[in-house]
Amino acid sequence: MRSTVLQTLGAISAILLLAVTATAEDWPHWRGPNRDDVTSDRSGWSSDGWIKSPPAWTKNVDEGSSSPIVVGDRLFAIGWKANKDHVVCLQASTGKEIWSVSYNCPRYGRQATGDQGLYGGPTSTPEYDPATGYLYTLSCDGDLNCWDAGEKGRQVWSLNLYDIYKVEQRPRIGRSGRRDYGYTTAPLVHGDWLIVEIGAQAGTLAAFDKRTGKQIWLSEAKGFAGHAGGLAPIEVEGVPSVAAFTFQGLLVTRLDPGHAGETVAEYEWMTSFANSIATPAVFDNYILITSEYNRNAICKLEIRLTGAKKIWEQPLASKICSPIVHAGHVYWCWQRLYCLDFETGVKVWEGGDFGDAGSCILTGDDRLILWGGRGTLALTETAQRSPGSFRELAKVENVFSEDVWPHVVLANGQIFCKGKSGDLKCFRVP
Repeated sequence: MRSTVLQTLGAISAILLLAVTATAEDWPHWRGPNRDDVTSDRSGWSSDGWIKSPPAWTKNVDEGSSSPIVVGDRLFAIGWKANKDHVVCLQASTGKEIWSVSYNCPRYGRQATGDQGLYGGPTSTPEYDPATGYLYTLSCDGDLNCWDAGEKGRQVWSLNLYDIYKVEQRPRIGRSGRRDYGYTTAPLVHGDWLIVEIGAQAGTLAAFDKRTGKQIWLSEAKGFAGHAGGLAPIEVEGVPSVAAFTFQGLLVTRLDPGHAGETVAEYEWMTSFANSIATPAVFDNYILITSEYNRNAICKLEIRLTGAKKIWEQPLASKICSPIVHAGHVYWCWQRLYCLDFETGVKVWEGGDFGDAGSCILTGDDRLILWGGRGTLALTETAQRSPGSFRELAKVENVFSEDVWPHVVLANGQIFCKGKSGDLKCFRVP
């Protein structure tokens, strides 16, 4: 009898463990597992509340607005200190350092101008390739590195985009002051390629062999890079493509063999100070782009192989936060949380107070984790759970006392929050 009970309890425990594991998900790329800020990981909200305990651990990973990524129990981050970029691998559950590597790098890119003091160090988020176990990083000064994440960060290959492509400083737009923050956009692995927004007269985008660093192709489109956080994969009428928010606006480029680098669509969207920062949000063959400053709008575009067509535009904007598209709604956080109807662009509701900087995650239990201002971490309902109005569930104030440009991360039941000076905190959710 006792043996039967123990077997039954063991079976139940195994089922519960599998249930928990099934909802746990890595965060290996900019904007998460699917590059859209949507994850199957649950928020951790219950009738008992949300985050009530202090951080499980805190560690400084050096200055920079780059976001961490998480693969299994490994967290990867890049930061700047004492004229060097430092790439670090931590145990995600404890914050214990597993390995670190560094290389000489200035605090700002060689063409940088404007807003120095508001930021410093790397802005581009690392990219992880599960097929090779390689980690890719891009410094503000154009150092593109490939590291073997499983071999204590052994450098596989390295090149410098400024040196190779003679990239010029971003020009002034209209009467606005000139801004150049160096390289900000995360690289993206596609098959055997590593795609990078190089912003050169030779090509706006470049694809490199992810194993060797050899250039494979340059995009047909040529011109300056934007300041967005990442690229966005999109399939256009069955053709694999990638979207970039460049200096000139939206650029969609083909990735299929025989046509790689060819332009699918362009849509002009120039922003004062070249500050189109939010990553394009993709859903099916539609793309949302948004910015503050002189444009101060969000726009939905339909992408076909013949080009881009505007579906709607609304005078609502996101300065930093990339929009999320889910279950017929659009969400983003800038000062307040906004919810729009994806089909029509009509505002469903707005609410809250979350400050200037911002990022969002839509969780597996249909809730939104918000990270903004000077260290405000909040949890709200989506329109799925609260269709009539904004509803805030919980808020943790003053996690930091500085701008929180780095994107919040949810991975395997842990929330990782980082400030621009490099302080990184891990909160466990129930």
